[in-house]
Amino acid sequence: MKRHLLRISLGLCIVAAFFFHERGDYELPFIGKLEKIVSDARLRLTMPGGVDPKVVILDIDEKSLKEREQGGEGRWPWPRDRLALLIDKLFDKYQIEVLGFDVVFAERDETSGLRVLDKLVETELNAPQFQSALAKLRPQLDYDAIFASKLRGRKIVLGYTFNTTPEKKGMLPEPVFSEADLRGKKIYSDLRLGVSANIEILQKNAASAGHFNPDNENDGVLRRVPMVILFDGKYYESLSLAMVRSYLGTPPVKWVFAEYAGGNSELEELSVGGLKIPVDSKARALIPYRGPRGSFQYISISDVINDRVDVSALRGKLVLVGTSAPGLLDLRVTPVDAVYPGVEAHANLIAGMLDEKLKRDPAYADGLQLVVIILLGLVLATMLPLLSIFSSTALILLAAMSVIGANFALYQYGNFVLPIAGNVLLILALFVMNTVWGYFTETRKGKQIAGLFGQYVPPEIVEQMTKDPDTVSFEPASKECTVLFTDVRGFTTISEGLDPKALSELMNEFLTPLTQVIFKHHGTIDKYMGDCIMAFWGAPLPNPAHAHVGVTAGLEMHRVLNELQPKFKAKNWPEIKIGVGLNTGRMSVGNMGSKIRRAYTVMGDAVNLASRLEGITKEYGADIIVGEETMKAAPDMVFRELDRVRVKGKENAVTIYQPIGPRSEISADVIKRLEVFQEVLMTYRRQEWDEAEKLLRQLEATSPGNKLYELFLTRIPVLREKDLGPDWDGAFTFETK
Repeated sequence: MKRHLLRISLGLCIVAAFFFHERGDYELPFIGKLEKIVSDARLRLTMPGGVDPKVVILDIDEKSLKEREQGGEGRWPWPRDRLALLIDKLFDKYQIEVLGFDVVFAERDETSGLRVLDKLVETELNAPQFQSALAKLRPQLDYDAIFASKLRGRKIVLGYTFNTTPEKKGMLPEPVFSEADLRGKKIYSDLRLGVSANIEILQKNAASAGHFNPDNENDGVLRRVPMVILFDGKYYESLSLAMVRSYLGTPPVKWVFAEYAGGNSELEELSVGGLKIPVDSKARALIPYRGPRGSFQYISISDVINDRVDVSALRGKLVLVGTSAPGLLDLRVTPVDAVYPGVEAHANLIAGMLDEKLKRDPAYADGLQLVVIILLGLVLATMLPLLSIFSSTALILLAAMSVIGANFALYQYGNFVLPIAGNVLLILALFVMNTVWGYFTETRKGKQIAGLFGQYVPPEIVEQMTKDPDTVSFEPASKECTVLFTDVRGFTTISEGLDPKALSELMNEFLTPLTQVIFKHHGTIDKYMGDCIMAFWGAPLPNPAHAHVGVTAGLEMHRVLNELQPKFKAKNWPEIKIGVGLNTGRMSVGNMGSKIRRAYTVMGDAVNLASRLEGITKEYGADIIVGEETMKAAPDMVFRELDRVRVKGKENAVTIYQPIGPRSEISADVIKRLEVFQEVLMTYRRQEWDEAEKLLRQLEATSPGNKLYELFLTRIPVLREKDLGPDWDGAFTFETK
């Protein structure tokens, strides 16, 4: 057992990695992606199939969009007198139970020309005879009033949508409950700022209305729909829930919270007329897809209007009006089909609620998953090192079959949705680790040699060099690379305040994680120069995104260093701050030096500029400064232009920038401030000192003590007194490194 201790420990580390991922301490993205793939496959394998008879979809299809003479109704939207005719036929002739519209009537119907006639009465045709004639015709021309009259007294549910923009149109239905009704409990909901609802006359006459907001996940796939959405302190039901409530006689919506230790609670299900609707903490229900597109009967809406449908096809049914026509943009990506009508997703939810077949994704599933990870991991991590390859393979197969079988059984027969990918990956990871253990021990000597070089080069490069040295050339060559310099600010003062042992320990504590960041982003360590690190990207292995990963590494180095500060403080060490300079350009790359000692390094003017940029970071209060070529080569990043400068040793002025972060993570407020500062630079270079100072004062008011703003506010009074001339390029000259 003792000789297997290291192997068991490594297995337990793998178990710990999966455990902390499942607990939410950090994220292993590939597990989440695989979970979606496996869950979608499980759904497809267990779908009941067939056609559900309870719900029928009246399809605004290509046939319905043809002109009247071709058997259709013409382009959507149709005049509402035609929809009024549709309602009469559905309820009087076909005797349906409930009608739902997966469309929104947010604008008045102008197709009758009534508004034009009203304007004519006010202007050219204001004769009494014309006014009298128009008054008689008005009831026939007010299509909205005609449509509204057909809604009245019938089980008809209109559709609408909430938006993330603040625009509010139309009239909302009555909410199902409010935040106050929850009495301190919380239903988490994404922020909705606006709504596009139906016009007032229609909403007032309809039985109810429901939102048809999908909840596409980050991969764009529609798996869930929020049953209720919070808006202005009130909760509004979905289209599918509103139709089910209308079908049941409009019972109230009740809620059930799961209570946990510490007084915490999470929404677990909604209840409507005795039906239980399992939901997650955001009130989202998993869509119980019966099968691929076409699992509900589709009837062309034009066939109903033109009496081409048998009455038995619709009698007693819940009917949804929606579209499968590509031009009307209601097609979704779903686990069962890449092109799937959104209206059929509502149909699946309606049928699932009425059949009580919705899958339950309970809040305690995460806790149960942690227990499974611990038990499964401990057994496999301790047993596999003790078994032969045959026995360990048998144990792995038994564990995998047990986990997968139990998961599918709970899903199919208990309607429980529990994670599966993490468990299977844990089993696979432990098996692979134990299987390849022999390989690592047998090649330990070679790995130790490679490890010496790996102090300076990421493992991927070491691996390629050891497998096929011919793929990497160490001969000097000209390449475009990105080089990084980082230096500790005030290191001389710091070193004078520590004894040699503490200083050495301090350097190791911050240089190690900074090096790990560079390796993480596939950079090459050029050298350590006391407290300074020099690294580069783009060689010896090519990397087209060398500027992007270099900037990303620089930003992450600051994040990592900030996380170390509490540890330094606990040891009575001084706070460590670093400046980072990056530049991109052509440089000499290769194994260079003397006959006595050589090193793989980069040289050239672009390298020197990067060093100078690091040196002036403190002048601008910037953690990182990059050159113009780096900015151009990293378009996914947001940068703030700082200045035009002449650094020590260079005659030509260069534009310098400060990276802010990935474009997708930068808020609109930050972008606005960057735009204002860009305007500062433009007015500054045009010598419009008053305007530049005014803008800087505005920025300083929002960010007091900002060194960058203070720098320019200090410069302007000095420059205002000088005769710079019209040819001044706005560059500032640094006399020191």
